[in-house]
Amino acid sequence: MEISSSQNGSIMWFFRDKGFDDKSIHEMFKKCKRLEGVNRDTASENWAYLRTIGIQDRKIPSIVSKCPKILALGLYEKIVPMVQCLATLGTKPSEVASAITKFPHILSHSVEEKLCPLLAFFQALGVPEKQLGKVILVNPRLISYSIESKLTQIVDFLASLGLTREGMIGKVLLKHPFIMGYSVDKRLRPTSEFLRLIGLREQDFQKVAMNFPEVFCRDANKILRPNVAYLRRSGFEDGQIAALVTGYPPILIKSIKNSLEPRIRFLVEVMRRDISEVVNYPDFFRHGLKKTLESRQKLLEQKKIECSLSEMLDCNPKKFFLKFNLTERSI
Repeated sequence: MEISSSQNGSIMWFFRDKGFDDKSIHEMFKKCKRLEGVNRDTASENWAYLRTIGIQDRKIPSIVSKCPKILALGLYEKIVPMVQCLATLGTKPSEVASAITKFPHILSHSVEEKLCPLLAFFQALGVPEKQLGKVILVNPRLISYSIESKLTQIVDFLASLGLTREGMIGKVLLKHPFIMGYSVDKRLRPTSEFLRLIGLREQDFQKVAMNFPEVFCRDANKILRPNVAYLRRSGFEDGQIAALVTGYPPILIKSIKNSLEPRIRFLVEVMRRDISEVVNYPDFFRHGLKKTLESRQKLLEQKKIECSLSEMLDCNPKKFFLKFNLTERSI
């Protein structure tokens, strides 16, 4: 008991030396009972190692607070093997440090039992080997999910939308790795049902999922429904709204006040165009109001040039000037 008490006191002083107050220390001991048996040298060694892999000094206290178990893990048995494996997945050294900062618990998982099976799972879905790191390092929390009870369920859901397992699902994961963290029943399915109600068909789901899978992760009632209601108030019919969503999915999550409303007002009042024109070119909502829409409209008006929205906007500035025989001095 004396040894245990001495070790406990030693680790307490370690935390105080690092700037933790008693309340924070107490919370860490509640999170990780193993801290009681950790000696100061082990904690110091693990702390110092985090610095050597590029984690900033000011961020280490937060990492340890989230996952105090890091100080109790065997450095060469657990932490170093995981860091070395993660390093093979990244293209920059800072990516591993960033992943650990976002989700410190990744260091407590086993390379053989968790990381390797997870990488194999994603490869089977069509994620190229060289891009596996993009999925894991962007969303390191994935390592904490069960393949059987969590990830497979989401893959089955995506397949039910018409996405083929061999390649399309892998591309969706690369586009938005965070989709794997959402609940099928509480978020993904209700949102997909809402999209179905506004007229999206199977091929539309595929297009939305491939181009902007974040939409499926948003709350249908809080985020998507108000935007659809606004589009209806603006005069769009349901079929047109489905076409807009399929062509430019972010329209469902853009700010009405700061993005949609100013652009539709500019389209109708300044450009004097019918709202149906953006149905044929939904990317209209992607362009900056002042930088692109206003400046190009002004030039075309000066030259009395009439054209479709796609002809006006679906090109970079250089091609725009060439297409309409304009010079930058015209601005």
